[in-house]
Amino acid sequence: MIKRMLIMLVLVGLVLGGIFGFINFKARMTKQFMTAGGEPSQTVSTLVASHQDWQPKQSAVGSLRAVQGVEISAEVSGQISQIYFQQGQPVQAGQPLLQLRADDEQARLSALTATAKLAQITYQRSQAQWNAKAISQQTLDSDKANLDIALANIAAQQALLDKKLVRAPFTGQLGLRNVDVGQYLEAGKPISTLQALDSLYIDFFLPQQALPLLATQQAVTVKSDAYPDQDFTGTISVISPKVDADTRNVQLRATLKNPDHKLLPGMYATVTISTGAAQSLITLPRTAISFSPYGSTVYIVSENGKDDKGNAKLIAKQSFVTTGASRGDQIAVLNGVAAGDAVVTSGQIKLHNGSPVLVNNSLPPSFQPNPQPVDH
Repeated sequence: MIKRMLIMLVLVGLVLGGIFGFINFKARMTKQFMTAGGEPSQTVSTLVASHQDWQPKQSAVGSLRAVQGVEISAEVSGQISQIYFQQGQPVQAGQPLLQLRADDEQARLSALTATAKLAQITYQRSQAQWNAKAISQQTLDSDKANLDIALANIAAQQALLDKKLVRAPFTGQLGLRNVDVGQYLEAGKPISTLQALDSLYIDFFLPQQALPLLATQQAVTVKSDAYPDQDFTGTISVISPKVDADTRNVQLRATLKNPDHKLLPGMYATVTISTGAAQSLITLPRTAISFSPYGSTVYIVSENGKDDKGNAKLIAKQSFVTTGASRGDQIAVLNGVAAGDAVVTSGQIKLHNGSPVLVNNSLPPSFQPNPQPVDH
């Protein structure tokens, strides 16, 4: 019995030893194969870092408004009897636009005019009698006061009558007509909008740190997505004397010419202000920078000996960088990259420090300071 037990134990030991030996052999052979083959190379695109001239700029999004722009309305209420304008047409300052019914006011003006004429005649008669010492000074003064009151009543009635005729307050372009003939118009209700389009304001905000770089009459460039290929120029006309306490931004207003009336009040546009002298900075595509809470990094490609065929073996080395301003697809690198370094611009997500790489620049990433969308 003991002999059989020993034989069984020996056989079990031999079986287990064979299994563990095979597993160890397999692991050793796999490691040997992997070591012989080496880490596979990752395909990346690169760009040789170089210096470019950067013009320091301040940019913001602003809102356009007319230098002169109002919603036209009547000062008094009344029924519309005539409309003298076509919607959308240009008008001149003082041009009649709309007439309210004024028959009652005109009749009252005629009555007041007649009363004034009688007061004028009475005063002239009293003046002649006073010269002849036939009446007292008090009577003459009373007749003069009656004449002045009558003339004042005419002026007040004429002013009311004038309010029945709505005129253009300045030269500009009208908008949509909001009223019709025969409609009762309440005082203050908009009739149409009138905008002077030859010059426009653009209001925008910049951070308070930009204040030392700003001055009135400083040139600005304005771009609108409605006209992406055209720049509009103007100058800073007002810098607010107050910084917003919530945002710490200062409001600015620039004036720009709009002779073709392409820009309209209410549009938004991008304002760019050139500040200071141009700087020479190393510039990389945004895609080359890996941003993380621990810092910004790039991968720089360098040679690491030769292969069996005499070709250079390339590896990627990670480098921490300090970034500066950006424009479009470009970003300035203040340190961490030198001119002439081959920097990985795409494919770095597959890399670690020391990864072997293959360079393929057939599809480089966008690297434009002012990229524009492409319509397909």
